[in-house]
Amino acid sequence: MRVAVLQLSAQGMSSTKLYNYIRIAHTKGIKVLLLGEYILNPFFKELESMSISMIKEQAEHQSKVLRELSSTYSMTIVAPLVIVKKQKAYKTVAKFAPSSTAYYQQQLLINYSHWNEEKFFANEVKAIESPMVFKVDGFKFAVISGFELHFDEIFAGLSAKNIDCVLLPSVSTFDSYERWKSLILSRAFIHNCYILRANRIGSYADKDFDWKFYGDSLLASPNGELLEHLGNKEELMIVDMSHTDVINSRRSWGFKEIIKRCK
Repeated sequence: MRVAVLQLSAQGMSSTKLYNYIRIAHTKGIKVLLLGEYILNPFFKELESMSISMIKEQAEHQSKVLRELSSTYSMTIVAPLVIVKKQKAYKTVAKFAPSSTAYYQQQLLINYSHWNEEKFFANEVKAIESPMVFKVDGFKFAVISGFELHFDEIFAGLSAKNIDCVLLPSVSTFDSYERWKSLILSRAFIHNCYILRANRIGSYADKDFDWKFYGDSLLASPNGELLEHLGNKEELMIVDMSHTDVINSRRSWGFKEIIKRCK
């Protein structure tokens, strides 16, 4: 399975880079393309001062572009997107497939005093459900948001689904580089699946903080190894993943079999 991460900064209403990079990805045989958080929309702190009509206009414009690109190039594009319904903003991850569009509404949102998405967005607070799962050419993907990687309950909903790869869009910043890498590699190993992380680049400054988004998009193997990663620049990362390697990893470590014997 050939997949790509497009590591960008926020694009606003511009679609030029999306067109250019997705066209290149098509020539490389890419089946699935992943974007990081707050690329199709401005960063969360900027959204707080934007009108709901402007947020809606940006989302509808970029959705139209990605639906068109997905159909034109027969590519599944997974991209975080803030959408507006009944004058309320919702944080989602959209999946644009050649013949359909689906949305995963983020279930667990960050709620710290300096970064309170839970307060701003209208996402429903309810019992944890299984994240979005889909297949492309028999290869099974799951989609979660970056913040949700921290929670065992999210992965509990995926444990019986035999996921080949978790797609992880993120917006990591500050001095979290090593911590995020360690967490991703650990999750990949524990669950014996690939994790493909797309982190945005760029920066945002307010009176209290300087938010620098450092990139480091990466691919972790089912054995918890770092296979590929990017730096802090605008780049397209192309990776190949194997269902056979996932199966071999699970057989080798036997974690699921041990749990089954305890039931």
